[in-house]
Amino acid sequence: MYSPSTPFLTVTATLLAGSALSFKTGLEDGLICNVCVGTHPGCGETGFDYRWYWGKMCPRYNDKCVKLIERKGADVMVTRDCLSNLEAFRTDIPADKYEGCRPASKDVKLGQHVYNKIEELDVYRNHYDNTTFCFCDFDHWCNGAPSSLCGVWSLLVFAIFLVL
Repeated sequence: MYSPSTPFLTVTATLLAGSALSFKTGLEDGLICNVCVGTHPGCGETGFDYRWYWGKMCPRYNDKCVKLIERKGADVMVTRDCLSNLEAFRTDIPADKYEGCRPASKDVKLGQHVYNKIEELDVYRNHYDNTTFCFCDFDHWCNGAPSSLCGVWSLLVFAIFLVL
């Protein structure tokens, strides 16, 4: 018979307890947001893969999920995170943070006394032509991509009509 001091049972119990504590049901006290950067696989503007990113609990009470979309020509950089995490280093967050998408605000004091000849540093934050912030806070994981389920259902209905 195994005793509770057996290493196998101890490791198994620890792993089961750890996985049960890390599982998110959506009934927790805070808002759960998708957190990823567009350079990671499965984190595009429309091609978000929820299997790669489980979401993280926002640290601040009454926080918001943010999807930051930066465009330069055909290049698109998408960043998903909590608003409290982005406020630490982004100075172009719009003042109106209600549900929806808004263009970034212009920070006139950004790089005011900087005389830099290295263009790659982008101290004035003018690399991207269009920067848009999308805010949401009414549902968990709300900063994902738009669902393509409507297209799947329409194809399914069309296939059923073809068979009949």
